[in-house]
Amino acid sequence: MDVIQDIIVYYSQNAGYVWEQFYRHFLMSAYGVLFAAIVAIPLGILIARHHKLSTWVISLANIIQTIPALAMLAVLMLVMGLGTNTVVFSLFLYSLLPIIKNTYTGIRNVDHALLESGKAMGMTKFQVLRMVELPLAMSVIMAGLRTALVITIGIATIGTFIGAGGLGDIILRGTNATDGTAIILAGAIPTALMAVIADIVMGYLEKKLSPNKKRKCTQHQQQAT
Repeated sequence: MDVIQDIIVYYSQNAGYVWEQFYRHFLMSAYGVLFAAIVAIPLGILIARHHKLSTWVISLANIIQTIPALAMLAVLMLVMGLGTNTVVFSLFLYSLLPIIKNTYTGIRNVDHALLESGKAMGMTKFQVLRMVELPLAMSVIMAGLRTALVITIGIATIGTFIGAGGLGDIILRGTNATDGTAIILAGAIPTALMAVIADIVMGYLEKKLSPNKKRKCTQHQQQAT
């Protein structure tokens, strides 16, 4: 009970600082995933078209994923220096694997009969991709983005070691304090809450974009008319 009271007191006294670090933490995670999506989704589509490349690309992304986060930051820091840009780039690298794999899987699993139907209607390759493949694969791609965002929220906490800020700053302050359990929890709780909220929101979007969900909605509309 004393720890809970201490956490409440800390929040009441440092509400502005906690919110600032929360917002900073979220932006670093979101930008890392956003930039990764810009690269990884087209790359996933490319390797789905050229299956022989998939082994090499996914293996490289797997290797990046196995590098410890602190080691990654230490190497990138030597090249990019301290600050948020280094953290965002490291989060970008860690986000590549789930997005590439899910994009690849989603595109590869599209029914070939639908692709042939699109081609038979005179669609170009780009039109088939935009109007058939991406809509059908979007829920799987969204699942990759969901996984990437949750991963980056956790990893972003160590950005404090290179001066990037975020909720890791609060956790680090707690570890340096004599009795800092409440301060550590004051940083850890918002981090966990952010990850849970991100997972719920992205999971909702994933379900909304599911082809089965869209098909049911279309059927209900047709029955209503």
